[in-house]
Amino acid sequence: MQQQVEDRTGAAAAERPHVGRRAERIEDATLLTGRGRYGDDVGVKPGTLYAAVVRSPHAHARLLGVNAQAALALPGVRTVLTGEDVRAWSRPFVVGVKQPMEQWALAMDRVRYVGEPVAVVVAESRYIAEDGADLVEAAYEPLPVAVEIEQALSGDAPVLHDKVGGNVVSERNFSYGNPDQAFATAAHRIELTAKYPRNSCTPIEGAVVIAEYISPEDGYEASSNFMGPFSLHTVMALALNVPGTQLRHRGFRDSGGSFGVKQAVFPYIVLMCLAARKAGAPVKWVEDRLEHLVAATTATGRLTRLEAAVDAEGRIIALDYDQVDDCGAYLRAPEPASFYRMHGVLTGAYAIRHLKVRNRILLTNKMPTGLVRGFGGPQVYFMLERLMQRISVELGIDPLTVYRRNFVRPDAFPYRAIAGALLDSGDYERLMDKAVAQGGLDELCQRRAAARAEGRLYGIGFCAIVEPSISNMGYITIALTPEMRAKAGPKNGAIAAATISVDPLGGLTVVVASSPAGQGHRTVCAQVAADVFGLDPGQITVNVDFDTQKDAWSVAAGNYSSRFAGAVAGTVHLAATRLRDKLARIAARQLDCRPDELEFRDGKIQVKGDASRSLPFTRTAGSSHWAPGLLPEGMEPPVRETVFWTPEQLTPPDEEERVNTSAAYSFTFDFCGVEVDRDTGRVRIDRYVTGHDAGRLLNPALADGQIRGAFAQGLGAALMEEFQYGPDGSFLSGTFADYLVPTSCEVPEPVIVHQETWSPFTPLGAKGLGEGNNMSTPPCIANAVADALSVKDLMLPLTPSRVMDLIGIEDPPSTRAPADAAPPPAKGGKALTASGEVQLAADREAVFAVLLDPNALAKVIPGCNALQSTGKNRYKADVTVGIGMIKARYAAEVSLSELDPPNSLRLSGAGLSSVGSAQGTGMVRLESNAGGTLLKYDYEAQVSGKVAAVGGRMLEGAARIVLGQLFEQLGRQASGGGAAKARLSLWARLLRFLRRAK
Repeated sequence: MQQQVEDRTGAAAAERPHVGRRAERIEDATLLTGRGRYGDDVGVKPGTLYAAVVRSPHAHARLLGVNAQAALALPGVRTVLTGEDVRAWSRPFVVGVKQPMEQWALAMDRVRYVGEPVAVVVAESRYIAEDGADLVEAAYEPLPVAVEIEQALSGDAPVLHDKVGGNVVSERNFSYGNPDQAFATAAHRIELTAKYPRNSCTPIEGAVVIAEYISPEDGYEASSNFMGPFSLHTVMALALNVPGTQLRHRGFRDSGGSFGVKQAVFPYIVLMCLAARKAGAPVKWVEDRLEHLVAATTATGRLTRLEAAVDAEGRIIALDYDQVDDCGAYLRAPEPASFYRMHGVLTGAYAIRHLKVRNRILLTNKMPTGLVRGFGGPQVYFMLERLMQRISVELGIDPLTVYRRNFVRPDAFPYRAIAGALLDSGDYERLMDKAVAQGGLDELCQRRAAARAEGRLYGIGFCAIVEPSISNMGYITIALTPEMRAKAGPKNGAIAAATISVDPLGGLTVVVASSPAGQGHRTVCAQVAADVFGLDPGQITVNVDFDTQKDAWSVAAGNYSSRFAGAVAGTVHLAATRLRDKLARIAARQLDCRPDELEFRDGKIQVKGDASRSLPFTRTAGSSHWAPGLLPEGMEPPVRETVFWTPEQLTPPDEEERVNTSAAYSFTFDFCGVEVDRDTGRVRIDRYVTGHDAGRLLNPALADGQIRGAFAQGLGAALMEEFQYGPDGSFLSGTFADYLVPTSCEVPEPVIVHQETWSPFTPLGAKGLGEGNNMSTPPCIANAVADALSVKDLMLPLTPSRVMDLIGIEDPPSTRAPADAAPPPAKGGKALTASGEVQLAADREAVFAVLLDPNALAKVIPGCNALQSTGKNRYKADVTVGIGMIKARYAAEVSLSELDPPNSLRLSGAGLSSVGSAQGTGMVRLESNAGGTLLKYDYEAQVSGKVAAVGGRMLEGAARIVLGQLFEQLGRQASGGGAAKARLSLWARLLRFLRRAK
């Protein structure tokens, strides 16, 4: 193990290599001047069509049929892709475990989550395609749902895939060491049970796919912002029923963020390829924000029971995990990666020699899960680090002492964890001490003491994690039994590829099989190559427009799992070194010296210690193009060098089911101080300190940027972010009004502390660090809140309402008079309630008469296109409702009941549309006064599907507007005024209604 800690300031910095400097990003000038080339910026071929996806409004239903005739009749609509087409031209996606479940690019005979694609409308513009999608009629027969983990696990839960026979599609049990004996003899047994919620990433740019069907011989071409892993290229080719060579995929140069979730673009690549085949033209699809939140992907929700066997001094002897991962409606590749990426390192940063694990993969009626920054790590470390705090509290031992007694010792590296991870390097205790000193823990302890003396709620939390990077492609096979693995054949490794080429003028171009998403790939690759060749990074061109038909790649290619610094940049270094050595042989022949006597420096190739004996780099490098006959005997022209590299430490799972899940493991130690407001439940971060040992830092400025980004995302997971579903499976977090993400106003500047313990397993000694704080920050903040409130159990996110529940202060009793009992609407969906009163300039009899007159009632109901009587006080209505970006046309049934003329009545309704259902009931009371009639109402409603996804805040605001419109028109009709001569503007009406509702 080599450890190197450098001071990167001072005049000597100019003499140091480019690697390790805080170099400015090459990419920034282009991006900041608006010349980036994101997916939606890239030009398309003439004749390219545009797609809109029709999605299920139901979480679970039989799909009885799809009628596209109305859409096809719309001018500009070219075709509609349906399940019949998909079945004819493709196959279901392969599944990571051996189960008879099928997921096609479009739903076939059943939908299993809100947002599942059921058809694709292809039109001459995106606007026409969206209008056409509204006209597609899909018939459904709703089925019972399994939404929550406990519900889906129950014996009477509805089964999502009949051929599987249950919702648990995989169960594996592991035992390492002798955990049963360790628990039987332990001085203490400490246990926690908790859930980790579903959350995701919200990149500024959604998915973008441009696809074309070329011919039966040439197959498909697609361009997208898919990030990898490129093992999924094989999954896509198999689904399209073509050889891999007949699916050409190209990435865009720039991407507006990914954080893992653009792995989930791959099903839409398949879908748009099929749409292009049916349309006979290229097809472009751009995901909107609602689609992304509803149906892209999410981190797994996990229910975990974790127990530790602990000795009298706080050392963990054994761990026992019982984990259930909610993977949504389908086990979509690369799942169950979220379980097994962390399998080898379930013991974290600790020297624990006994381990027991039970893993169950569960399906529910929610969107399928996938890669989200740190995938698997947040779920594991939330439990493990909460358990570390409980050990400290229950045994009365200082938290830092508990860490010291459990850390892997620095002289033990490389350290083989009991489940197989080979921790490559580190000095965990040293970084902890460094973070404590530089981060001012003593000061935070003083602040806590002072706050508590004043009766304020202040807590300090800690967290220590190891962050895996450069995933072993074989770890996923741990989901299979040893017999299944033997039959399938071994899988392992993490091949990275890099190519460096020389042009005739001696210019250098680097090509890597990794699509950047804002991390600064071009900058770092240029720094690495510049050091090898003695050039300035500005002289190196880095090409990241990855093309599967032209560039070197393998199944591990892509931008995920923190593999760039350790694997991709390291492979650039290897390719550059190999090319440099060939150029040194050419120069040595001309300078009459040995190759090892040369150095590459300041744009020259020169004899060490004798700058007078030198050659210009560009002339020497380009000479092979012009005079290959003058090369040393047996040398191929050094015009291009491609290197494939994989860590030898990444082997398949062994006979005892141990697996080294990653090539390198960084270490992060965090602590923070928080204050909790007793009156509001708001959690304020007083100070956050994060210490990182990520091996050699290739560019500290970019490293700090990655840390800040992961910290912001981890803070969101801790305090704000959660995908919520209704009891019927309706998605309730479809806008940023209800899926809250942190902004710069909520994210404090963390104190960042670095230590560099180089990895012996990567070419440059570097490790990953872009995911660490998304793993460490949620448990660190949770531990601080638990310390502040002296509670054992808590659940993320720690929203003000949840924190108030933990504080234990009840809301004051309502002063509002109870309303007459109303029959509750059907259970499920997004619940809405409204109550209020409106002054109408008409007497009660006139108002009541309007409500009983079908013609007048049709004019009163907002958005009513038609109203037809079906019986006494019962009607069928055609109603259009627009909420935010959603516009829906409902076939509704309206009824009046409990009539007490002219005093009161009940108004009820239920409607169904292509974007979901709605139903509700309300009591209307009329009281005479000097101004005419005071109308009082209490209303309850449920909405589901796409409308529910816009979230409670927008729905409640829309409900106020609709009710206001209804009663405004009711007053006009009753007073004989008819329609208003000049309607107020939308904003004026909105302000009026909001004022009335106060």
